[in-house]
Amino acid sequence: MKVFADQDTCVASGQCVLAAADVFDQREEDGIVVLLNDNPPVGLADEVRQAAALCPAVALRVEE
Repeated sequence: MKVFADQDTCVASGQCVLAAADVFDQREEDGIVVLLNDNPPVGLADEVRQAAALCPAVALRVEE
């Protein structure tokens, strides 16, 4: 699994962090997504998929 986060598209809703805090974080100054791990372990796959599905800006992309 490979994860991509488009910071230019992000609207800082924080849904990704709520769904997969081990993979996503937010910048302190503006809340924009920060990708902590672009190749998360298999055990986090469901959480990462959910985070991408919940993103209101469609700023997250997951390649299996």
